[in-house]
Order: sequence, then structure tokens, then C-alpha cells
Amino acid sequence: MKAPTLLKTSDTPYFLKAALVGILVGGLATGFHSGVEIIISTYANLRASIGSSILTYVVSAVVSAVCVTGAFFLVSRFAPEAAGSGIQEIEGAMEDKRPLHWARVLVVKFFGGLLALGSGLVLGREGPTIHMGAMTAEALSRSQGLQSADHKGLLAAGAAAGLAAAFNAPLAAILFIVEETRRQFPFGYRTYMAVIIASILSAAITEQLTHIGPPLLIEVTYIPVWSFPLLGLLGVCLGFLGVFFNWALLKVMDLFHSIPKGARWIPAMMIGAATGILLVAFPDATGGGEDLVRDLVTKDYGILALLLLTLFRFGGVLFSYASGVPGGIFAPMLSIATCAGLAFGAITTDIIPVGDADFKAACAIAAMGGFFAASVRAPLVGVVLVMELTGAYALILPVLVTCTVAALTAHHLGGRPIYEQLLERTLRLAGQAPDAETDRTPVQLGTRKS
Repeated sequence: MKAPTLLKTSDTPYFLKAALVGILVGGLATGFHSGVEIIISTYANLRASIGSSILTYVVSAVVSAVCVTGAFFLVSRFAPEAAGSGIQEIEGAMEDKRPLHWARVLVVKFFGGLLALGSGLVLGREGPTIHMGAMTAEALSRSQGLQSADHKGLLAAGAAAGLAAAFNAPLAAILFIVEETRRQFPFGYRTYMAVIIASILSAAITEQLTHIGPPLLIEVTYIPVWSFPLLGLLGVCLGFLGVFFNWALLKVMDLFHSIPKGARWIPAMMIGAATGILLVAFPDATGGGEDLVRDLVTKDYGILALLLLTLFRFGGVLFSYASGVPGGIFAPMLSIATCAGLAFGAITTDIIPVGDADFKAACAIAAMGGFFAASVRAPLVGVVLVMELTGAYALILPVLVTCTVAALTAHHLGGRPIYEQLLERTLRLAGQAPDAETDRTPVQLGTRKS
């Protein structure tokens, strides 16, 4: 009798291709992140060399304005689909509704992303790496004929690899595909394993090249169960904030789109100039916010400062994303949530005798997941992403409480996942009618009338 084979021969080439996707995306993402860090560091040194004077503001405003305008023209001229995070473009491609011009998107996303993120805009690096990851998978999928389901599975694997590399969070990346692309992802053994393989290898390559563990490592202790209702109340607040964020982002994008096409570079330039000024006057209000999160939790910011920072970063990400340059919203959302969570914790501890420092840190960490769950409507991803980012596994239960309540609140307020709304908007502007069922869950689809 033959010994059972552990892997079908027909599966091997597909899994090898998924592994190659993970390796390539890990290397590409590391190069992209390193490039952003070099530009940011060089730019900071330039400002420091000028010294404290009005000239610093002028030079900073000009440099950021030139970078943002350059990124805008790269996108608008060569690859309009490279604007923003690109996640909605990947979902649209998996629905066979959006084009896949992988070569031009890779080039524009990489160099446009370097300019946009290096300028100090309130955008995250995860959007470009997710989109570039999917385009890397698209390039490899064309080297050999694949069935539709396998092709879409490889696109999802590339996107997951990009997220895994951006945050060193492979498990959150896998769950992101399951929760976020649940309507588009052709779930099966081959495609699911491809996503897992690509995510693991991408995160491993990134960690090996950068030697970075959890990027936002925060030391926390357990908090008492009786404080969970307070975290539930925080979830309610974040549910409102998430729905408002989604609405405001779309409104600002529509406002920019109403500007004549030939003049849209002007607001992009103005946003760049304003960002340059803030880099000197209020640097915490600029950038993706990855480094800011740890400082916020470990330092004692006052309530007024936290609320002001929340306001600046909230408005910053709206205008930065709407400017039409490459960049993601995950990292800015984490920093906004951290500010809001710390403010909630500080106000609460002034009213109720809760463990001061530990409870405020717990609120900050739970808020990261809760805001994500309310906006993206992927609560499990929110929980796991926060755990992998911070290493605060002692808080998994309170974070789960906040994420669940935030997602339920957003649902009952009538909010919809941000990327579904962005995809619907993209299709509408392209003259395509989105699916009537685009905002339904699989359970709702299964119970619709025939």
C-alpha cells in the first residue's frame, strides 16, 4: 500500500508561487519602509540645520509642498488607481471590476508613496505595501495560466503579505483577508493556505531584515473585570467616532473631486505646505503616527493636549488621504484612537477610582482596536492587530469587549465598512454600477428573498 502524500502534486507549484510572493513582498516592503525612514530623517536633519527661525517654516513648507505635488502628479498622470491605500482597488479587481496594471502601479505606488509619506502627511505605509503586495502577486500570476479562483487567491495573498510586512502582524493579515474581503475572496484550501504562506514569509523576511519585534511594544498588566463596562462605554464612543470618520472621509474626498480636474494639484500643494509648517510648529500632528503611539502611552499628556492632538490628526488624515496621493489610513487611525482612548481614560480616572496608569494604557490599546473595528468593521482583525502590534496579550479580553461594542454600535448607527464605501465610490466615478448587495454580509446574502 502506498504511503499517503501530505501535499498534492498539483498544489505544490501554487504554494511555491505564494511563497515567492511572500518573499518578494517582504523584501519590497522593507525597502519601501527604509526609503521612507531615510527621507524623513534627511528632511528632519535639514530642518535642524537651518535652526529656529522663520526660514525653517518657509523651507519646510516648500519642501513638503513640492513632495506632495510631485506625488499627486505621478498618480494623476501615470496611475490614478494608485491614489490612497489601494485596498478598494484590490477588492474591485477581485470582483473583476477594476483594472490590474501591475507595472505602473508598482512604480507609482513606490515612488509616490516615498514622496507622500516623506513629506509628513498623516498617512500610513501599510496602504502602499498592501497594494504593492497585490500587484507583485499579479505580476507572478501572469507568468503561468491560473484559474480565476487561484488568481484571486494569489492577489489576496499578496495583499496579506503587504499588511504582514507593514506591521509585522501575519495573523492579523490573514484575518484581514477573511473579514475584509469576505465577499470577494474565493475561500478554499488552496487559496487560504496561499494567504497563510505568503503572510508568514513576508513577516519573517521583514523581521529578519529589520530585526524589529512588535513595533509598538507596550508593557501592561491585567485590569479588573469590573472595569470592563467602562471599556464597553469606550466602545460606544468609538462606534460613533468610526461612523463619523467614514462619513467625513468620503465628504472631503467628494469636496476635492468637485474641484476642476486641472486645478486639483492646488489643494494637494496647499496641504503639503500646511504639513510642512506643522512639522516645525506641531510635529506630533504629522506623519503616520507609529512612533507617536508609544510616546503617548508612556508619557503623561494632559487631557486638553490629547483632545487637541486627536482633532489635528483626525483632520490631517482626512485631507491627506483626499489629496489623491498614495498612503493608508490604518496607522493614522491607531494614533487617533490612542489619543481618544487616553483622553477617555484620563477623564474616567478623574471621576472613578480606577488604577490610573494601567487603566489609561488599557483604554489606549483597546481604543486602537475599537476604532479600527468601527470604521473597517473587522473586529477580530482589530483585536489581533493590536495584540501583535503592542504585545499586550494580557488585555485581549478587554480589547475584545471594546472592539465588539464598537462594531455593534457602528452597525446600529447604520454605518458601513469604509473600504466597501470607497469601492462603491470608485465604481460610481468610473461609470460602473456597484452591486446592490455590496454592503450585505454573507449571512444576509443567504437569507435574501429569491
